[in-house]
Amino acid sequence: MLVENRFGVLSKIAGLFSRRGFNIASLAVGVTESPDVSRMTIVTDDESDAPERNFEQIRKQLSKMIDTIRVKALSEEECLSRELVLIKVSGDIESIKNTVKKTNTRVIDEDGEICTIEITDTPERVNKILSEFDEYELLETVRTGVISLQKGAKTLI
Repeated sequence: MLVENRFGVLSKIAGLFSRRGFNIASLAVGVTESPDVSRMTIVTDDESDAPERNFEQIRKQLSKMIDTIRVKALSEEECLSRELVLIKVSGDIESIKNTVKKTNTRVIDEDGEICTIEITDTPERVNKILSEFDEYELLETVRTGVISLQKGAKTLI
């Protein structure tokens, strides 16, 4: 969704999801090509019997909010999604570097037996890649949340 880049907008939107009983599985917010507009990518995990109807209710309520510019629901098939993950692992450096090469990830910092690794891919592939590092001691993980763009020439604006 596109919203006015103003103080308190994120809080209002998160509150709406909470009041409706939707869990936000992932939330990424950032300024767009216009400094007055922010783009929010929200991934929910509605496990109710009628997820489409429930989301339509939220979409309508989001659209009525004064700071909302545009709301668009995207299915996995109609968008390109990526997530950035940084992990800090400890172990044999050569073994870690072999796993990095095998998983097409990237070492961005190295200090003795500790490596910080960057993973950027689809959320499903990120989870699979993370499992490749299970043999090492995982010291820290940070995930950005999913960002998405509609495929092809269509835009949200």
